[in-house]
Amino acid sequence: MSDPLFDKVNDVLDTIRPALMADGGNVDLIDVKDGVVKVKLVGACHGCPMSQMTLRMGIERELKRQLPEITTVESI
Repeated sequence: MSDPLFDKVNDVLDTIRPALMADGGNVDLIDVKDGVVKVKLVGACHGCPMSQMTLRMGIERELKRQLPEITTVESI
């Protein structure tokens, strides 16, 4: 059974992915539970010194803007 919030988060991530891919990276959605989104940064994003800024100022900010029920984004 599909989780509607998981699908909404994935849709928002689809709008962010082209920018990440332009720099050789990407983001995989792992889980959404109780307003917490768990993602895995892959490709050039994995291990990049700017990855935490990308996570907070890019991914988390956009998810919270479009989906107010999201409280935080964690990278695993």
